Amino acid sequence: MIEGYRWKLAGVIPAPLTPFTEGGKVDMALLEKQLEYLVTAGADGLFINGTTGEGAHLTTAEKAETLRAAKRIVAGRAFLAAACIQPSTPQVLEELEVLGRLEPDFIVAVAPYYYAVPQDAVREHFRTIARRSPVPLILYNIPQCTHNPVTLDTVLELAREKNIAGIKDSSGDFVSFCRGLLAEVPGSFSWIMGEDYLDGPAMLSGAHGIVTGLSNVWADYHVGLVRAAQAGDREGVEKNHALIHELYGIHRVTGGKVIPALKAGAAFLGRSTRWMRMASLTIGEEDAARVRGVLEGMHLLS
Repeated sequence: MIEGYRWKLAGVIPAPLTPFTEGGKVDMALLEKQLEYLVTAGADGLFINGTTGEGAHLTTAEKAETLRAAKRIVAGRAFLAAACIQPSTPQVLEELEVLGRLEPDFIVAVAPYYYAVPQDAVREHFRTIARRSPVPLILYNIPQCTHNPVTLDTVLELAREKNIAGIKDSSGDFVSFCRGLLAEVPGSFSWIMGEDYLDGPAMLSGAHGIVTGLSNVWADYHVGLVRAAQAGDREGVEKNHALIHELYGIHRVTGGKVIPALKAGAAFLGRSTRWMRMASLTIGEEDAARVRGVLEGMHLLS
């Protein structure tokens, strides 16, 4: 935990999806229902407006609206990490001004994207944001989307910054993640796994927590996995990790349509619509039926 700060970046951290109406507006009633579900299920924090929430396709005003809803629904029961997913440092800072006034517990930023940038620019990007942010910054490494990785050497250097709380690593590079866990960094810095396939191995290797999109469909397995890891219950970790892999079938049966499949799953459970912000990405009936089949096979639908 950063000295003098209330929250430690750790535990089960779902990344809520953003339900949309057919007309492309945020469905606030369903968003609130989904947020309540995740917190009641045992979330330690929520990763608001992240990749699963289609944050790159939301306006700053919409991000503020969802953050306000989260503050109202969560009411201090979990921490809130507000993602400012923008392609350049000035754009992140502009969004930070708006979201920072709403007093989230953490701010999140990815590496600059669209244009290729060297690691010294990545480091300066994060340092600038951290020094301007009123709350601790979470580094977010997702090179499959940004095309600019945050290398391990960069993370280890940034970990010494006073206002950087940790990293969410969605790269899938488990070798670098494990090397980071063993590296010399301040005790306030957290290593958070952001790839659901690696949740179990990460927690057994000493990760501080997980950010999960898949938990939007069914959160009990992720909560069970982390609680088992915290209790030193390896068998419990493995049992829940196997269930997470089975639930991951909603992605496999749809050919890797990750967020559309999540939304279909949550829609069958009454907590979302299937609509994507880009309507053309919305999952079709055949794929939705395949998602339903996975959920029925796991006895998640009454």
